[in-house]
Amino acid sequence: MDFKTQAVPAAGLSAVAADGLLVVLATADAASTLDQPLAEEVARLLRDGDFECKPGQALYAHRVAGVKAARVGFVFAGGTSAKLLRKAVAAGLALFKAGGTRNLAVATAGFGGLSAAHGEALVAAVCEGLYVYRDTKPSAPAPGKLKAVSLLCDKSETAAAAEGLRVGQALAAGTTLARECANRPANLCTPSHLALQARKLAKDHGLKVEVLDRKDCEKLGMGSFLAVAQGSDEPLKFIVARWMGGAKNEAPVVLVGKGITFDTGGISIKPAAEMDEMKYDMGGAASVLGTLRAVAELKAKVNLIGIIPACENMPSGRSVKPGDVVKSMSGQTIEVLNTDAEGRLILCDALTYAERFKPAVVVDIATLTGACVIALGHHRSGLFSPDDALAAELLAAGELALDPAWRMPLDEEYDEALKSHYADMGNVGGRAGGSITAAMFLKRFTARLRWAHLDIAGTAWKSGLAKGSTGRPVPLLTHFVLARAK
Repeated sequence: MDFKTQAVPAAGLSAVAADGLLVVLATADAASTLDQPLAEEVARLLRDGDFECKPGQALYAHRVAGVKAARVGFVFAGGTSAKLLRKAVAAGLALFKAGGTRNLAVATAGFGGLSAAHGEALVAAVCEGLYVYRDTKPSAPAPGKLKAVSLLCDKSETAAAAEGLRVGQALAAGTTLARECANRPANLCTPSHLALQARKLAKDHGLKVEVLDRKDCEKLGMGSFLAVAQGSDEPLKFIVARWMGGAKNEAPVVLVGKGITFDTGGISIKPAAEMDEMKYDMGGAASVLGTLRAVAELKAKVNLIGIIPACENMPSGRSVKPGDVVKSMSGQTIEVLNTDAEGRLILCDALTYAERFKPAVVVDIATLTGACVIALGHHRSGLFSPDDALAAELLAAGELALDPAWRMPLDEEYDEALKSHYADMGNVGGRAGGSITAAMFLKRFTARLRWAHLDIAGTAWKSGLAKGSTGRPVPLLTHFVLARAK
């Protein structure tokens, strides 16, 4: 998809040369600012009761008299924010994507000026609206004819809007990569496939990638990671990818993504219902790959390292059992009380491994707990960090990216639930506060790190009729990294 800015013609929007024109109205009286043919058409639609000023309502009009574009759509945003623009464009896009429109011009009325955030929101809405998973579905609908989208803006807005389109396209590419990896069935998206995707990124975008195998992990003493992987016939992969766009002596940002390519729960096996969705348990890993792509595509002047411990969690005669004690890379021992709390077992060794890079900050990303879904639902990711400044950076990045998070507590009292009679800690506490005790477990491996944890169990994918990966939190993470580059 090609995105660009386009100047508003001197004669007004009615003179725009495009197959389709989508007019986004910020307020009820914004139509009065349009040139005559469009203003009269909106007035007629309102008068006839065909169009109401309700956020998200869209209406199509064909061959409007005096308007050069053959296809015209109107959509009401209900405000001027980037978030409302994104929702409005998503609703308006539905009017055009199934038809013959090849190039679509998007115009705003009543917004009072467009920013980079508006440009970014436009790209996000279009790319999300047009995304269809096709890799293993030959019967998926053919791609539509829409190939180009122009954002109409005044000369004073062009630079900011164009920058938003540039960043938005990189974010969309990264988000799409994350979605494609996560949507791919677990028999195809294996740890080896994630390693292949990392190597492809290295080839196409100038990253450096190293993939460790079982013997490498054994030499490093990653007993916790190895314990989770030992029940599967699928070989584990420990992936380290580097984008070194900053100065050589600059401490890197490290992202650690949970890469459980399928989670049965192990011996503590999950219920059968919706277990197919456990292919999404590598959403953290997918978001790291997507962020690396976006950052590399933007050629950001920052050092970024992605670490992905990848394996399956399967039941077999070799599987780790409830009550087993394993030794982590840090030297701390863990009593595995529940084998379905495996994400933290692979992440803890990855966090210890991250210390060797002397990072500026480390953020781990994981579809870690169902408890986080109960706490926050599907709109905001859970954010945990003992570092107020780091938490504030991540929250701000999420708001800017329209990929929000919510900070959760890490009071020391929650740590009591992890006590074990037979090891330095158990891998689970009680049912209460499950997302918090999971974060407290990870915190025990971050004494030498500036660290934050994102629990994306409620935001990494959707269920039901809209089942599929969201690609989150690639936008949040990318904006976080870009802010550090500045």
